[in-house]
Amino acid sequence: MESVRIDRWLCAARVYKSRTQATQACVGGRVKVNEEGVKPHHGLRVGDRVSAQTERGPRILEVTALAEKRLSAALARELFLDHSPPPEARPLRARMPQRAPGAGRPTKRERRDLERFRGGGS
Repeated sequence: MESVRIDRWLCAARVYKSRTQATQACVGGRVKVNEEGVKPHHGLRVGDRVSAQTERGPRILEVTALAEKRLSAALARELFLDHSPPPEARPLRARMPQRAPGAGRPTKRERRDLERFRGGGS
């Protein structure tokens, strides 16, 4: 196998969850091979560099093997070398204060304080 369709390979390598998503990403311009935008039928070869925008951020992959069928996660990792930048750290959310079990219903004052803390009250 000398080349394989980019949409099939993206699905087999588990970059996208389905071939339909991979096709839509190619058509939408979110997939590039060797810095050039490609259509879903583009032939992918070993050694090509694939850039894909996914829900989890940008992925930069170097193709090391070709596959047309979806593989297990362990085998899919062997299809490429990942040169992606590390994912950005997500900001930590402040924990909501917890009422003690059995404390009952909040009083009007406690409820207003809680709404103010959540950013809703006046």
